[in-house]
Amino acid sequence: MKKNLEPFGVGVIGCGLIGKKRAESLGTSGKLVACADIDIEKAKALSKDSKALYFSDWKELLKLQEVDIVVIATLHDSLTDIALEAVKANKNVLVEKPAARTAMELEPILEFVKSKKVKVRVGFNHRYHPALLQAKEIFDSGELGELMFIRGRYGHGGRVGYEKEWRANPKLSGGGELIDQGPHLIDLSRWFLGNFSKVEGTVKNYFWDMPVEDNGFMMLQTSDDKIAFLQVSCTEWKNLFSMEIYGKDGKLDISGLGGSYGTEKLTYYKMLPEMGPPEEYFWEYPQTDNSWRLEMQQFYDDISLDREPSPGLNDASEVLKIIDKIYRRDK
Repeated sequence: MKKNLEPFGVGVIGCGLIGKKRAESLGTSGKLVACADIDIEKAKALSKDSKALYFSDWKELLKLQEVDIVVIATLHDSLTDIALEAVKANKNVLVEKPAARTAMELEPILEFVKSKKVKVRVGFNHRYHPALLQAKEIFDSGELGELMFIRGRYGHGGRVGYEKEWRANPKLSGGGELIDQGPHLIDLSRWFLGNFSKVEGTVKNYFWDMPVEDNGFMMLQTSDDKIAFLQVSCTEWKNLFSMEIYGKDGKLDISGLGGSYGTEKLTYYKMLPEMGPPEEYFWEYPQTDNSWRLEMQQFYDDISLDREPSPGLNDASEVLKIIDKIYRRDK
């Protein structure tokens, strides 16, 4: 456990876009002390401002005593291998979603972490977007009444050459849209509805010339018949995030994530006893995305308070089991 005023030493493995976001979101409770990337120039560039050490071999980073937390932001095919070695080295770990390509890949680390005192959190930063946080607060207050179903859509339109990027290589990615943007929608749906006992879905390739899907469709059902109807897509020509949460007494409508997805918004439609047009309450969040910083602060608290991270490895495993079922069914 760290002293109150002593920041956690953080090492980042994978210094691309997401690794950079993580490094920029450490806050005052963390300090970047080391970076690693197979492209040494990326590691060097990320380390420059903080004067952190940098390596082309991530195993060298794990040897550093000053590294308390390892953030893993690599391609999907190496997430679990690195996380397992980090836990063996007694490091706390934040591993980016989906944490693995399949649920089976997670099993060794799930088993090994039981014998360790370190914490492992999975990076589902969407839980920390302001609209989602406020929606969860309204839901937890009971104002929506009993939840009935969720309808969620998440998509982007790709870019020239998208079919040649690593996400289009199943050995590296584990699949297409279902394992790329799908984990966020599944995780958020589980956050509100709980575990899903029945999984239906399919994946399709409508546009991109690649061996993985560009659209995924899911209908997930809980044991008490609540449903999440979800679609993820990279044929969404205008970037879109939409999640509608329906209770018997009201509805929450979340749209946008900032940036190219549009201003983040939350609308609460409150049912009236006489029904008809509902009362409407509306919030906009035009500020810079702070979800990465909030999520990292939660991880510092997980470690300091010795509490189980949520979402953690078990959450990632449940998400991946759903994805595995749909992939197996279509194959």
